[in-house]
Amino acid sequence: MKQSKNWILVSAAVCATVVVALTAPLSALSHNDDKALITKANALFKPLPASDALENNELTPLRVALGKALFYETRVSSDGRLGCVTCHNAAYHGADALALSVGIHGKVLPRNAPTVFNTSLLLAQHYGGNRATVEEQAFKSLLSPLAYGNTSNEQVEVKLAKLGYAPLFKAAYPSDTKPVSVENWSRAIGAFERTLMTPAPFDRFLKGDAQALSKSAKLGLEKFISTGCVGCHSGVTVGGQSYQKFGITKDYWLITGSTPKDAFKGYDKGRFHDTKNEADAFMFKVPQLRNVAVTAPYFHDGSVETLPQAVKVMAQLQLGKQLPDEDVTHIVSFLEALTGDIPADFAKVPRLPAAPH
Repeated sequence: MKQSKNWILVSAAVCATVVVALTAPLSALSHNDDKALITKANALFKPLPASDALENNELTPLRVALGKALFYETRVSSDGRLGCVTCHNAAYHGADALALSVGIHGKVLPRNAPTVFNTSLLLAQHYGGNRATVEEQAFKSLLSPLAYGNTSNEQVEVKLAKLGYAPLFKAAYPSDTKPVSVENWSRAIGAFERTLMTPAPFDRFLKGDAQALSKSAKLGLEKFISTGCVGCHSGVTVGGQSYQKFGITKDYWLITGSTPKDAFKGYDKGRFHDTKNEADAFMFKVPQLRNVAVTAPYFHDGSVETLPQAVKVMAQLQLGKQLPDEDVTHIVSFLEALTGDIPADFAKVPRLPAAPH
């Protein structure tokens, strides 16, 4: 499933090089020179697209509608209570507001659930990056003991047919000889999630509307760049396009207050748990910062409750800097400008099919 992402900004390594070039003259930039700041911002970030269609999976209305129904469907899980919407709720801006999410049978999971908005644009899914696309995430969740908990793909397909989904699958994938399939389950959910974009005031600023950001947010954007945050948090999703060690200056739990987890037999070591490569120890996918102001708590384990605290933690752990409160206040103002409206269709609960008698 190759994604069309030509508009995504260059990798973090190249971004770091760009940052060095851009940061030097920034200190001399007048806070009122909006045009210059917009130009600098456009060298590091990009506005959100309207959607993120795959080259081989057209986002037709029928596929998106089916994907939305499946996103809200809980009867496919082994306990009949869990669906995508369980951890990605409109009330919490596509997340669940919990430090650690809850899976089937009420089992507390070892990691925090990030927002589902804009996630198809990211480098990969999950903090360890063990799912390449939103389609792969949907596909593998069906048999995951932490998610839907089914025992086989055939079991899932039988459930979907019994629940009355056959006509919807046939309408969405009319040329398939077997429309009701786990492959089409994943494609449909992926189609729906690829429409969940949340353009924000920052996007209007990038497109030339200098009044889209407050003075404090503009100062925060300048600080965000000059402090070095853009070394990892850049591109269309303001992060999410690279892996980085969490805890460059010291072990992260010394600052975040994180605790060991049984699932990891100690502290969470990020990608290492998937790759078993020591080089990946404590490497995590850099989170996107879009909607970060409304998706607390923060980090892979939800160990930090407030955004100002999270900004201070990141500056200390990743950059070795103690930020003044004033800088933190401005950076938070900028991050608040990354909050977009909840997609209108996402908040409307769909009418799910009734099982035929």
